[in-house]
Amino acid sequence: MSNESNRNSEIKLDKDLNLANDFSPATYEEWKTTAEESLNGAPFDKKLVTPTYEGIDLQPIYTAKDIENLPHLDDKPGFPGGARGNNTGGYLAGSWEICQEIQLPSPNQFNSALKHDLKRGLNSINLVLDKTTKKGLDSDKGTIGETGFNGVPMSTLEDFSTALECIEPEKYPIHIDTGFSGVAIFSLLDAYLKKLGKNIDAITGSIMTDPLAYLVTEGSLPISSDSAFDHMARLTSWASHHAPRIKTIGISGLPYHNAGADAIRELAFVLATAVEYLDRLSERNITIDTIASSMRFTFGIGPFYFMEVAKIRAARILWSKIIETYGGNDSSRKMTIHGRTSSYNQTVYDPYANMLRTTTETFAAAVAGVDSIHSNAFDELFGTKDEFSRRTARNIQVVLSEECRLTNLIDPAGGSYFVEKLTHQVAEKTWALFQQIQAKGGMLKALQEGFPQTEIDSVDKKRKADIAKRKQNIVGTNFTANVKEKKLDPAFPDYTAVFNKRFSELLINRNFRKEAKNAEIASLLKEMRKTLNDNSDSMIEKGIAAAVLGATLGEIFDAIKTGDPISINRLKPTRAAVQFEEIRDAVEAYKAKNGSAPKLFLATMGPLSQYKPRADFSQSFFEIGGFDVVYPQGFETPQDAVKDAVASEAGVVVICSTDDTYPALVPPFTQKIKEINPNIIVVLAGYPKDQIEAHKQSGVDDFIYLGVDAHLVISGILKRLGVLS
Repeated sequence: MSNESNRNSEIKLDKDLNLANDFSPATYEEWKTTAEESLNGAPFDKKLVTPTYEGIDLQPIYTAKDIENLPHLDDKPGFPGGARGNNTGGYLAGSWEICQEIQLPSPNQFNSALKHDLKRGLNSINLVLDKTTKKGLDSDKGTIGETGFNGVPMSTLEDFSTALECIEPEKYPIHIDTGFSGVAIFSLLDAYLKKLGKNIDAITGSIMTDPLAYLVTEGSLPISSDSAFDHMARLTSWASHHAPRIKTIGISGLPYHNAGADAIRELAFVLATAVEYLDRLSERNITIDTIASSMRFTFGIGPFYFMEVAKIRAARILWSKIIETYGGNDSSRKMTIHGRTSSYNQTVYDPYANMLRTTTETFAAAVAGVDSIHSNAFDELFGTKDEFSRRTARNIQVVLSEECRLTNLIDPAGGSYFVEKLTHQVAEKTWALFQQIQAKGGMLKALQEGFPQTEIDSVDKKRKADIAKRKQNIVGTNFTANVKEKKLDPAFPDYTAVFNKRFSELLINRNFRKEAKNAEIASLLKEMRKTLNDNSDSMIEKGIAAAVLGATLGEIFDAIKTGDPISINRLKPTRAAVQFEEIRDAVEAYKAKNGSAPKLFLATMGPLSQYKPRADFSQSFFEIGGFDVVYPQGFETPQDAVKDAVASEAGVVVICSTDDTYPALVPPFTQKIKEINPNIIVVLAGYPKDQIEAHKQSGVDDFIYLGVDAHLVISGILKRLGVLS
C-alpha cells in the first residue's frame, strides 16, 4: 500500500460532524452588505438590479422569503391551478409534440418533405397555409407573390389527397391555422377522410380559426367580425359532436411577439383575445366548457430563458382563474399551448448563431411544459428551408427529449425562488394590463382603437434603442460581427411559376367536373348559404357534402362570405437586428459596386499596453458596420501615424490611446491629417469628459465609447462617406 493510501486510511470523520452547527447561516442582509462593499460606493440598485422591458426589477439573489405566501405554490401538476402543467406526470405521461412547420409552395413538395421528416423525429403534422388560401381564395384567384407564399396552397380535395398521400392521418396530430374562417378547410379535410373511408372522430389536432390574429397581422378582415364569430361558433359546435379531438379555436400571440412585444404584453393580449372569443361564442349559445376545451394557444418563445418559462407558467395560472370565473369545469381550465421560437430574435448575418438562439428558446418552452413546439430553421429568413436546416431545427427537440431527457421531469422550474417569484410578478402585471383592455371594451375594440399597437411600438423602440447602444447584444450583428462572412443566398420560390402551375391545375379541375356535379354543388352551396340565418350545424354538413363532390375552398367560402370587411392599423413583424442589418446590406452593396468595403484606419499610438484595449474595442465596434479595418502596430509619434493613415486611403481614422496621453497626441495628429485631407473623418476612442471640447476644436468629428449609440455613429459616418443615403 502506498504512503498516500496509508494517510487516506487513517482519516476518520467525527460521527457527530454537523456543518450546519459549525457555520452559522448567512442572512440576506449580510450578503447585501458584503455585496455593497465590493461595489466601491456604486449604487446597489444601479449595478446589481436588472430592469426588464416588462417593468420587473430582477434581483441579484432570491431567497425563501421572496416566495412566502405566493398563491400558486400549492398547485400540483395535472390539477387546474395552472402553473405546473396539465399532466400529473408531466412529460412522463407523454412528450411534447415535435410540431415543425413545413412551408413549401405546393402540396406535392409538402408531402415529400413530410414523409421524409416523419421518419426522422417529426411526430406531428403542421400544415401551414399560404396567404391566398387563408384569404378564402382558390389559388388561381390569388395574386403572384401570395399564392404559395409562406405556406401550402390548398384549394381542392385533390390538394389534400396529394399533401397527405401515404400518410396515416389518425396516426399523427394534424394542425392547420386557417386564418379568420376554418369552415372551408375543415370541409375539405373531412371530405378527404371520407374518401379514405375514415371517420374524423379518430383525428387529433387542431383546425384553428383566429380572426383577431389575422386582423392584426393583415390589417383587415374580408368579412365582418360577426360573420367570423358565426363561422367559429358553427365549426366549434359541429366539432364538439363529431370531431371532439380536434380544437377549432386558435389564440396566437405571434403577431404581438414578432412585432416586438415583451412577455407581459404578449400574454395580456392573448388572454384578452381568448376572453373576446369566450364572450362572442357564449352569445351564440356555445357552452363555456365547449369553447375553452376547443382552444389552442400559441406563444412566441423569446431569448430571455427565465422570462419565457415564467410567461408560460403565468399563462396557465391566469387562464385557470378566468375559466373558473366563467364557471368552467376543471378540465376546461387546462390550457393547451403551442410554443414557436422567436422570429423577432433571428438574424440574417451570422445566421448559424440562430441555431443557438433557437436551442435556448426551445429549451425554455420544454421546461415550461408546453404541449407542442416548432423550432425555427436557422435560415428561415432566406426562404424555403432545405433538408439540412429542417433537420437541424427538428433535432434540437429530438436531442432535448431523447438525450437531455427533459421528458423525465415534472415541472423542472418548480421550487426555484427566482422562477416562482418571476411567475407571480408576470401574472400580476399581466392581469393589470388585461383589466385595462377589458375596460376599453375588450380586445377587438382595443385593436380598433390602436391600444395594443401603441404599447408594442413603445417596447420595440426601447429595445432597439438599447440594441443601438449595445446594452443588448446580438452576437454576429451588433457584437462580434464577422465582416468576412458571405451572406446566405436567398432561396425563395419562383412565385410566378407557382401561380401559373396552380392556375393550370385548377382550370383542369373545373373543366373535368361534369355539369350534373356542378349543378349539385351549386345546390348544396345555396343551401349552405341559407344556414347563415339558422343556428344549426348544417352549415358544416353542407360544406362537407359539397367538398366531397369537388367544390373548391373558394366556392365553399364564397357561399358563407357575408358582412362588410373591417380594417385596423396592422402590426408589422420586425426583428431586433434589422437596424444593423440595413447598414450591413448597404455596405455589401457598396462593396459589390466599388470592389471593397469602406476602409477605416486605427491610429494606434504608444506601446501595446497603451493602445490595445481601445484598438480592440474600435475594431469590434466598426466591424459591426462592415468596415474594412486596418489595424497596425503602435506608432511612436503622431506624425508617423498620419503618414500611414493617409497612405492607407482610409476615409475614417480612429485615434486609439489613453485619456492621459490624448492631450499631447490628438492636436498634432488631427490638425496634420486635416491639412492633408480635410474630408477624412477623425474619431476618438474614448470619451474623456474634461477634454471633449478641446478635441472637437482640434478637429475630432466623433467619439466612441461604451454606451454610445453605435447605430447613430456608424450610420452617420457611412452617410458622410456616401455609403448610406
